[in-house]
Amino acid sequence: MIKIKICGMLSLWDIEAVNNVNPEYIGFVFAESRRKITPQMALVMREKLDPAIIPVGVFVNEDLEKIIYLVERGIIDVIQLHGSENGDYIGRLKALTDKPVIKAVAVINEGDAQKWAESPADYLLMDGESGGKGKTFNWDLIGKVEKPFFLAGGLCPKNIGHALEKIKPFAVDVSSGVETDGFKDPAKIREFIRMVRNG
Repeated sequence: MIKIKICGMLSLWDIEAVNNVNPEYIGFVFAESRRKITPQMALVMREKLDPAIIPVGVFVNEDLEKIIYLVERGIIDVIQLHGSENGDYIGRLKALTDKPVIKAVAVINEGDAQKWAESPADYLLMDGESGGKGKTFNWDLIGKVEKPFFLAGGLCPKNIGHALEKIKPFAVDVSSGVETDGFKDPAKIREFIRMVRNG
């Protein structure tokens, strides 16, 4: 079964919305973004999150100590990297924690995804050149990738069915595609999850 991540949690209302539909993952953004939250905000939301849902921390070129702090406080259980983090950085991170690591890859040209096949990351996340901007990209460019990956970039209830006809990722990752006027929309979250799980 394809797993689902709803990213960009901003409030306890968002947590209530996901608790009602149980995606496998949610995302807390700690990088510069309109969805950036503080560790304190994330802790409050984590305490209300259904224990069956796995919280992911999203970072861009962050100091390792700050990531490990969030892991050790029990705020996040998965680490997602969206910057220029290379294999050495990921290796050092994995030496400090046993939490899974997701590395985002900008898929712009054919072969971009395959270049990361040997990455020490546990998962890849396939996105377009404008990652985090809610824009789709040419999914055909992903090609054959052995490492399990998350598909991201402009996914929404209207296009997720078509995306999954073309590609069979380990998981799908959505944020703005389940929002209305910049806020998470419980109805769109429910519809997105229904489309992924029931087709």
